[in-house]
Amino acid sequence: MTAALLAAPLAALTLSFSGMAGLALAMDRHHEQVTGRAEVPRTQRRVLRWAGSLLLALALAACIGAWGSTVGLTAWCGLLTAGGLLVGVLLTYAPHLAARVSAATVLVAGVCLVGSVGGL
Repeated sequence: MTAALLAAPLAALTLSFSGMAGLALAMDRHHEQVTGRAEVPRTQRRVLRWAGSLLLALALAACIGAWGSTVGLTAWCGLLTAGGLLVGVLLTYAPHLAARVSAATVLVAGVCLVGSVGGL
């Protein structure tokens, strides 16, 4: 497989991970694990929810762009599961890394998306 064929699925996985992390950090329990504050501020909760939802929608777009609508939806469901499991493991064993790793994976997804469009 060429790098361009691997770029879109990797982008979808990293976007799924970051989206799930954003949605998890919008919850009081997980936010407290990461930051130490007992409650998520209202505006920050809203931003995290919107950002997480947007990242998951971008992951869906990457899957559909790579595999078409039927296989793309199925692959997206699998990648959502994988992203959610990775976030769950990270929040369990290293909660303070969750926000940093999530931000790094967004950057990796951006590079992968540019690579898949550019035909690296």
